[in-house]
Amino acid sequence: MDEETHPPEQPEPPEQREPPGPPEPPDAEPVVCARCGAAAEGGSAPATWICSVENGVRHYFCDDCAREHIRSIEGRLDSDWW
Repeated sequence: MDEETHPPEQPEPPEQREPPGPPEPPDAEPVVCARCGAAAEGGSAPATWICSVENGVRHYFCDDCAREHIRSIEGRLDSDWW
């Protein structure tokens, strides 16, 4: 009954780290339509372009090519077939 009580140990504060900055832009080539060769403005594919991965390779298609071949794209045919 003569047990000593010790106050609970306080956890050490976490290390202060610098907040992550904005991601560095990759040194990538500009995005070009795999079908007609149209280049995307701004160096990245617009939200209206389609990205398809065929045999492990990414292919981007512009608005016009995507509209023209939408049935083949939805049918998951490789772009070689259209």
